[in-house]
Amino acid sequence: MTEPMINPVNRPGDKNLGKLFNGGKVMKRREWRGFKDTMYDFFRWLKIWGILINVSMGKGFVKALFRYRWLANYLAVPHMIDKNTLGQRGETLRITRTAIDFVVKEMAQIVKDNNRADIRCGNDKKLSNRSVLCDENGMTAFMMGFPTLNSAQREVVTLFSANLINQNCATHYIDVAQQYGIPGDVCPMPETELGISIEDDFAVFGKCAVQINTTCDGSMMGNGLIAKRLEREYHIPTFQLAAPIRFKNDDVQAYAAEDIKKAIAFVEEHTGAKWDWDYYFECAKRVNITTRNRWEWLDVNSTDYPQFVGSVFCLYNDTNYMGNCGKSAVFPTIDAKIMQLVKKGLENKTMLGQQYRHRCLVWGVQSHYLFDLLYWMINCWGVVPLSDMLSMVIDREIAEVDTPENREQAYYDMAYLTENMIMRNHTHGGYEALLDEMWKYCEMLGADMIMLWEHIACKALTGMHGIFEEQARERGIHLVWVQHDLCDPRIANRQSIRDQFNLYMRTVMREEPLDPSLEVIDDNNMW
Repeated sequence: MTEPMINPVNRPGDKNLGKLFNGGKVMKRREWRGFKDTMYDFFRWLKIWGILINVSMGKGFVKALFRYRWLANYLAVPHMIDKNTLGQRGETLRITRTAIDFVVKEMAQIVKDNNRADIRCGNDKKLSNRSVLCDENGMTAFMMGFPTLNSAQREVVTLFSANLINQNCATHYIDVAQQYGIPGDVCPMPETELGISIEDDFAVFGKCAVQINTTCDGSMMGNGLIAKRLEREYHIPTFQLAAPIRFKNDDVQAYAAEDIKKAIAFVEEHTGAKWDWDYYFECAKRVNITTRNRWEWLDVNSTDYPQFVGSVFCLYNDTNYMGNCGKSAVFPTIDAKIMQLVKKGLENKTMLGQQYRHRCLVWGVQSHYLFDLLYWMINCWGVVPLSDMLSMVIDREIAEVDTPENREQAYYDMAYLTENMIMRNHTHGGYEALLDEMWKYCEMLGADMIMLWEHIACKALTGMHGIFEEQARERGIHLVWVQHDLCDPRIANRQSIRDQFNLYMRTVMREEPLDPSLEVIDDNNMW
């Protein structure tokens, strides 16, 4: 971006957003966005509380609240959403709210199902018997042909979404795992999952489980130990789905497709359900709708007026692509609502902040406890995060018409989806997937800056630090490294992460913040 873009529209409401942070668990008050947008945001806030109240009325909730440490985190959901709508007005506020509210609704349903099916809480044996435990770090593509089964994602609610809400939710479980001899330099995501299993803080239900060898050695370590507890103590058989590491090579695809067939046969054997090709191709159509819409949103983000950006763009794609994988008939409707708002925002030249100075591609695996950093970048420095690595997943459509040839192709398509799981499709597959594709997306989106999340415990990304630097210099692209430890804020807290970005912007870019009140904010005690 050669010249900064100034928002021509008068933006009513708070200008110094940092003053909303006063060191408490939540902001001192809600952001004032002008009457119309504040009222819209307020009623959306009430809707979220309605969803949470609905969860609390579900079967087994009270027992689960007193049984599981992680469940209380969900009381802070409204605050988490407020952080991800910072400074937004008009269409961009409505895009974010439409997307994140539906993500919350999906997560709420998973929490309700977990509580209801758990043998220690709701003890709904019918739901338990039609539930298949699915790996948090894997696609649910192998479930696309089972209309009567529940793809149960118990690890998502105990760790992934919980850590987005409460920055400290993982630390206890990390310490538990390390007390049992797990090294401290392992990625804290699988370490937390293992700690939860050691602590026996998982809901116990399901006819069988499918684990996947993603995303790293730490994940496989945790999965192996978790599987032992599932099988030996709770008698839940577990299948290990092995996606190839060099997944861009053609010679591994037959093996990958064959493993999908074995996973499906395993589910059929232990649940008694039979694969339904009609339902599979219905799901495939919805997957393709998701793919087309995501690339259209990215096309809009390549213009001067990007609309659907930031961490909510990632969360929505994650929920829709991985957890849902075409099984929900509701998602296309939500996609259509978002698309309408995106087109309206582009037509009205709606901006997410007062000024755009730089167009930024976000690469690497984001910090869970500071997922909202991308909106802070816009409001504090005028740096627009056009897209992130975890949202750049599949780039082709899959077969959606039921023919004999497409039934065989479907196994390869499900393997393709599994191989391109969001946290592995750019950290595995070699140099081309990690580095070359980053420059391709940078050019496609017209980015002049890259913010590279450097997850300290992730060996896949940090090993190429020097090559990233060298190629960025050759291309004249500004490269900002931001270190974090994914789920553990004790290693790099929120302000230390922001300080890394602040330092680059002041010393290398020689710029002053648009909103100085956001440069240092007192939020380290927040959820």
